[in-house]
Amino acid sequence: MFKKIVVPLDGSEMAAKIIPQVIELAKAHQAEVTLLHVCYTEYGEASPGTMAQAAVQEAKRCEAFLGQVAKELEAQGVTVTVVCVEGSPAREIIGYAAANHMDLIAMATHGKGEVAWVLGSVAEKVVTHATVPVLLFRVIEVKLPDLKTEYPIP
Repeated sequence: MFKKIVVPLDGSEMAAKIIPQVIELAKAHQAEVTLLHVCYTEYGEASPGTMAQAAVQEAKRCEAFLGQVAKELEAQGVTVTVVCVEGSPAREIIGYAAANHMDLIAMATHGKGEVAWVLGSVAEKVVTHATVPVLLFRVIEVKLPDLKTEYPIP
């Protein structure tokens, strides 16, 4: 059913938490996985030389990061492609999936506080506008209270 899966990663540990599920899906469906990173850089009033240098540095970081994740998947027997693009994250993810005939977009979602409610999250935009199925893996990190320090016994 899912032969081509695109996995958008932003470089965060939270986003990478979808990887175990992607490995299982890819193995179950003998699917190819594309790891996609969208470089979204706002340069402000930077000079053209500074902008070009920043883009080159971001591309190097992207390739190094995705290369490391690709090695993990390949070690599990998954066929992986690494793609770095520049642009608006949601737009690039949706466009890449459509242009490359992906069967599934698999991504983790994590809130960014109140700002996400006002501006909308990348995951929300992808879910609302993608033309292919989207698998969202909700990542919630719960910090349990330290009972000894937060609730001391009098």
